[in-house]
Amino acid sequence: MGLPVTVLIALGDARVRQLVQDELQDRCEVIAASDPGHARELLSRGGVDIVIACVGATSDDTDNLQVLCDCLRASDVPVAFVAGAPPASGLVSSCDDPPSLFLAKPIPAPELARAVNDILTEHRLAREVRRVHTLNDDPDGIVGQSSVMQKVMALIERAALGDSPVLLLGESGTGKELLARALHRKGPRPRGPFVAVNCSAIPDTLLESELFGHRQGAFTDARKDRRGLFQAANHGTIFLDEIGDMAPTLQGKLMRALQEKEVHPLGADAPVPIDVRVVTATHRDLDAMVADGRLRHDLLYRINVIDIHVPPLRDRPEDLMPLIAHFLNKHSARLGPPRATVSAEAMELLCRHSWPGNVRELENVIERALILGSGTSIDVRDLPDVLRTRLRQEPASRDGRLLADVERDYILNMLRAVDGNKSAAARALGLDRKTLYRKLGRLAS
Repeated sequence: MGLPVTVLIALGDARVRQLVQDELQDRCEVIAASDPGHARELLSRGGVDIVIACVGATSDDTDNLQVLCDCLRASDVPVAFVAGAPPASGLVSSCDDPPSLFLAKPIPAPELARAVNDILTEHRLAREVRRVHTLNDDPDGIVGQSSVMQKVMALIERAALGDSPVLLLGESGTGKELLARALHRKGPRPRGPFVAVNCSAIPDTLLESELFGHRQGAFTDARKDRRGLFQAANHGTIFLDEIGDMAPTLQGKLMRALQEKEVHPLGADAPVPIDVRVVTATHRDLDAMVADGRLRHDLLYRINVIDIHVPPLRDRPEDLMPLIAHFLNKHSARLGPPRATVSAEAMELLCRHSWPGNVRELENVIERALILGSGTSIDVRDLPDVLRTRLRQEPASRDGRLLADVERDYILNMLRAVDGNKSAAARALGLDRKTLYRKLGRLAS
């Protein structure tokens, strides 16, 4: 059995309410209120996902709508207005800016079902944007409500207390450098420098000098002494990204530096002591590299005192909307409308994408859309071709499934992601526990 959205049909005459109820009852759980007092009572019980206000042209309807909007402002429930024409702008603004839509009567059932789904999607994103804006973002820019990311952050908190080497494993674009910065900030030496080195971006012939430094005359272009990045990170943290790409000839020297806590600059007579915490990261399979002889096994043991696996974005879908809200807040004031949002159709495409480039790809998509978009909402036309091509190849369902089945799947996926923790699932879904339990009870019946 599906898990329906709960729709409150409010106001209007009995005939109009019945018409709307008949259109939606196969797709939603529908309750009705004939007057503002009844609507207020039903809203106070919780569990209402959206209100459809049937508005006529009489003064009584206008007065009743004003009372209803006051109720909606307190309950943070989105509203769709069913009317021959949009209500007065003053009434609309009094609803405290929830996503709303004006639907002219009569309304075909598929159009009404899609409208309800679109409003709910945009309202959830708008609420998430407000939440992210209200809360102080993580100083390191880490966003993760999913259980897998919560476990990662718990490991970061514990690993940060000591000074042991940490190895971050995960695909490119998952945010490994952000986690390295979190380890530094939460650790015992937050006032020291944080030095990030991309081992794959520096030619092998230069990497040794970059890491360990050199003395004047050590090689042709060594015109003066230069301290290396290990010395630059003294009393702080050095982050060696893509450690799996380091040439074998350098691995022994790095191993000695880690073991002896000293570096030997090229051309120097004696080693220089260092006091640094070492955090490494890679997207490669280091065990396979050891087996193939491309990585020293003793180096792996040295850097792998604590290993933390960073999940790809496709394995944490419940983090997608908070991440989108985070990037809208981060970039919209600079690149686009300060209160930019995402249309329901564009959000559906974003949710269906596999994100091979992970969080970095998502940020690029949002930033691109804000630059190229012309309105206050990111639409499908603002998304890259790779996402829009998929829309043409896999057209979205327009049979009403988006209201019941997708809602059901979303909640069940969220529960699986948080290992069945209903309180955590309710928080991630933006629901109170009573509402979640009621929906789960209906699902089990």
